Amino acid sequence: MTQRKAIFPADRQSIYEKNGYSAAIQSKDLLFVSGQVGSLEDGSPEPDFEKQVVRAFDNLRNTLEAAGCTFEDVIDVTTFHTDPENQLDAMMKVKDSVFKEPPYPSWTAVGVTWLAGFDFEIKVIARLPSETN
Repeated sequence: MTQRKAIFPADRQSIYEKNGYSAAIQSKDLLFVSGQVGSLEDGSPEPDFEKQVVRAFDNLRNTLEAAGCTFEDVIDVTTFHTDPENQLDAMMKVKDSVFKEPPYPSWTAVGVTWLAGFDFEIKVIARLPSETN
């Protein structure tokens, strides 16, 4: 049986427990991060789209850090967009400030009709640095 370890960013475990899932699961040297959204401290959506994307990346950063990772450890990205055509420029601005140089992670963007009140969600797979696994 594969060993799994739940990862939670500081001060956010109750949000995940309330909804019955983990922020991330570590399995050997891989980290599978659940979709991160641009939520305010109370879990509600940030109303401004670009700020929502920034918050989603901040929440992702906090989850990665809780596992001993950084954005440099990310190998695969999936993003979900409620209005991709009109949101792409703002999302790319934030993405480019995080993933600044090659090699970039693989990336899949998906248009969706519903994200529980949010307009953007990002999930990733990262490889843990060898000293953390």
